[in-house]
Amino acid sequence: MAKFSWRKAAVVAAVVPLVALSACSSQGGKPADTGGGAAAGQVAGTDRIKVALITHAAPGDTFWDIVRKGAEEAAAKDNVELLYTSDPEGGRQAQLIQQAVDQKVDGIAVTLAKPDALKDALKKASDAGIPVVSLNAGESVSAQLGAFTHFGSNEKLAGAAAGDKISAEGLKHPICVIQEQGHVGLEARCAGVKDKVPATEILYVTGTDMTQVSSTVTAKLQATPDADVIIGLGAPFTLTILKAVETAGSQAKVASFDMNAELAQKIADGNVLFTVDQQPWLQGYGAVDALWQAKRGGFKIGGGLPVLTGPTIVDKAGAANALTFAQQGIR
Repeated sequence: MAKFSWRKAAVVAAVVPLVALSACSSQGGKPADTGGGAAAGQVAGTDRIKVALITHAAPGDTFWDIVRKGAEEAAAKDNVELLYTSDPEGGRQAQLIQQAVDQKVDGIAVTLAKPDALKDALKKASDAGIPVVSLNAGESVSAQLGAFTHFGSNEKLAGAAAGDKISAEGLKHPICVIQEQGHVGLEARCAGVKDKVPATEILYVTGTDMTQVSSTVTAKLQATPDADVIIGLGAPFTLTILKAVETAGSQAKVASFDMNAELAQKIADGNVLFTVDQQPWLQGYGAVDALWQAKRGGFKIGGGLPVLTGPTIVDKAGAANALTFAQQGIR
């Protein structure tokens, strides 16, 4: 696996899970794993605390299963009651933050895809003395909104990594497909690609409707015969795009961000050039564990700086190794 690593104003944390039993209550998403995905071991002897993990996950996006799996494993180790909720709409995500404040949780881990919609709710959390960490999206505004650290990839640099890889492949006319307009992380990814490959076009689709994703991508490829690569910004979307390329009769190559087992297999088989992995399991694990560490000893992981979990380029050379872990649901 070829790695693309950036360390500008960032701290990298290594986390080692210890245990087994999981106690999670949730709304939405898949049912909580009872085993937490770890081998049996000793749960922390600290007092039980309650942590809310609030994401902008959309139904059916398997990326969030991986984030949640990491969070559940950390919760099991740390004697944490994990309350998982999600909503892709910014206003409703803000309501979930308010609910967590009202429940007097001991910590909040939150994604900041639409930070303007969340800032008032997060101020209420800070005013209530509830520590906050962010993950996945919103690295550039995390500290401004009261989070003491952020776990994720710098998405502009991740986009630049993809752009460099595309250029190295001799490709010159990418289409970057954004499945959620206004999502700061997705916009930054495509901006990073465009910085490296100026002819990049942006195509917006409705990520909650895969039929619409397929038809929009097919129509765009048929209207743009000189497009030589199309980039999906999430594994389920890339897999749909791959089928649309075939339907359109296009010769465009396919690249991706993020990963699941099916996408890893497509890379291993040579059907997808590469993906830019942000290692979401680490994001979920690190965010929950950091809140426990803050409660345990007032520790502030990251020293006020983001903790980078990516970008890591996974191409055909590294796909078999990544696939092993993807099949376990942690890559």
